[in-house]
Amino acid sequence: MIYICVPAHNEARTLGVLLWKIRRVFKEFDRDYRILVLDDASTDDTAEVLERYRQVLPLDVVTTTERLGYGGALDKVLRAAVEKAPYPKRDVIVTLQGDFTEGPDDIVPLIKAIEGGADLVAGSVGSIGTPPRAVKLSRWAAARLLRSSLASAPVSDPTCGLRAYRVVVVKKALRDRGDAPLVQGNGLVANVELLRTLAPHARRIQDTPIALRYDLRKRGSRMKPLSTTLDLFKIRNRPWLPRENTA
Repeated sequence: MIYICVPAHNEARTLGVLLWKIRRVFKEFDRDYRILVLDDASTDDTAEVLERYRQVLPLDVVTTTERLGYGGALDKVLRAAVEKAPYPKRDVIVTLQGDFTEGPDDIVPLIKAIEGGADLVAGSVGSIGTPPRAVKLSRWAAARLLRSSLASAPVSDPTCGLRAYRVVVVKKALRDRGDAPLVQGNGLVANVELLRTLAPHARRIQDTPIALRYDLRKRGSRMKPLSTTLDLFKIRNRPWLPRENTA
């Protein structure tokens, strides 16, 4: 089973199209899948959109009444997927944004890499369309503040959130963390933190090229360069931990 995990806050304009596109991808790719959406205290029509699609898609929805932010929502939806997965060494989690920046078509090469023996596969970002200024500034800050750390990272782009994980990798990280969250930051900082937390439990890690679709985005970026930079300072010197012998 493949669990597509989507943290979402006020994504009513794109979420329905995204879900239908996931359906089309898996109709051709022919794998068993479920979609898990974490509705992070949305105040628009996100809940109504999800309710319509629950009737026609293998869709589960987790709802929060207080805003968690991207990092907290990502943590919660990953935990939900681990709880549902009956075969942790075989089942797969894919993390995908709800704003259509990350395309469902790019899920296929991630899954094929897992089926080829990888335990963790990360997207390596190219882009179609012009990234928002906030995204450009945040990536610029990450490239400089994490320069020495990125050189020893297990993938070429630790800031990208479109990834596939064998469920056992996430399950082992949760076992080690206990009640502590997998990540504490938001945005690309949360993506870097999550990779640091999960990578030690993966025997084989690889990346695959993807294209971020800024031309399809229907809202402005929520990334805040100043807070991102402050969070980057907190994690800039943290080392990449050695991997376990088995995953």
